[in-house]
Amino acid sequence: MSGHAIRKATLDDLETIVDFNIRLAAESEDTHLDRETVRGGVRGLLADAARGAYYVACGPGIVGQMMHTHEWSDWRNGDIWWIQSVYVHPDHRRRGVCRALYEHIRERAAADPGVVGVRLYVERENARAQATYAALGMRQGGYLVMQDLFGAGG
Repeated sequence: MSGHAIRKATLDDLETIVDFNIRLAAESEDTHLDRETVRGGVRGLLADAARGAYYVACGPGIVGQMMHTHEWSDWRNGDIWWIQSVYVHPDHRRRGVCRALYEHIRERAAADPGVVGVRLYVERENARAQATYAALGMRQGGYLVMQDLFGAGG
């Protein structure tokens, strides 16, 4: 365990989460995100628990984040929680922050009888992230993600 307190994010955490998401896109995908678009997206999730939740690891200050959203699985008759927006500040990496966040979300999901599992997607070239998730007990699901994004993000 990292020794970091994990808590559900609130609107007070908005700017830190926006900053972390922008850093995440730049580091993992070499992508520049529009700050106002990200701010609206983060605010939208924080304001509507039906969409999911952000959890943050506190250090002093927020040192990491992880979000989950919901997918209904008719095959399994339950929700699958998708883990997204995983980011640990560089000064706090390799200290168990990601593991603490993952274990917190996984425990919450496993305790909910309506949730049947957790998933995430990871960039094919991001071997370090893949190794991290494998060390947490996750394995490849055998799916290839296809998409058709609209607008500038497509």
